[in-house]
Amino acid sequence: MMSSDLKEFDAPNFRNSTFRLDRPSSYLLNKARRDEINGYSNLKKSMSSSTIYIGKLSFNTTEEQLFELFSNCGTIVKIIMGLDKHKLTPTGFCFIIFDTPSGALNSIKYLNKTKVNGRSMEIDLDPGFEEGRQFGRGPDGGQRQPQQQYGNRYDHGRRGEFDKNGRSGYKNTRTRARGRNTYRDRQRHHTGPQNRENYLPPQQHESQGYSERRPEVPPHLVGEEFASNVSNQELPPHLR
Repeated sequence: MMSSDLKEFDAPNFRNSTFRLDRPSSYLLNKARRDEINGYSNLKKSMSSSTIYIGKLSFNTTEEQLFELFSNCGTIVKIIMGLDKHKLTPTGFCFIIFDTPSGALNSIKYLNKTKVNGRSMEIDLDPGFEEGRQFGRGPDGGQRQPQQQYGNRYDHGRRGEFDKNGRSGYKNTRTRARGRNTYRDRQRHHTGPQNRENYLPPQQHESQGYSERRPEVPPHLVGEEFASNVSNQELPPHLR
């Protein structure tokens, strides 16, 4: 395969102001570039295929739920649920085969990233299902785990580590670390009256060089002439 063969998927009809939702995913394009022998032909086959691959499914998602949802996109011929090859338990992916390619394209356009049982599905075009692909390719029989890469789409929450309720097995160590703070730790850093060595009652302020600030008296209120015209009770306390 020549790299120039893939240029048609970068043409304006696939990259323009209106982004086409039925275009090949970046995963399919990268996979085609890595496979120099069959990559381009498999990519072309995917674009005209009646089969889709669905990943990131909750382990609780059933075949009946998928049928009810995807039958709106076209007539479904078959649904193949992904299984652990040792335990025959769900592994979070499946294949759906429609009677025409339009059903597969409609699924990409209208249902990709739709949430089912709390998980956003990732739908991709597929060149065609072959027997054996329904089993996980990971060493433990489940899904093959992608290499962990920080800063892109791979992270702890997307590595297939889910329990029976579809919850991630990754634990938040930051939350756990915060729980170690005790009341004693908080009290040690508290700066309120409980720290008596730092606290001074009001009567001790003057001994430390501080005094209560008194309001300034306006000049026209000072002098004997004013004092003679105003009774002692009418004067402010600090002028009596």
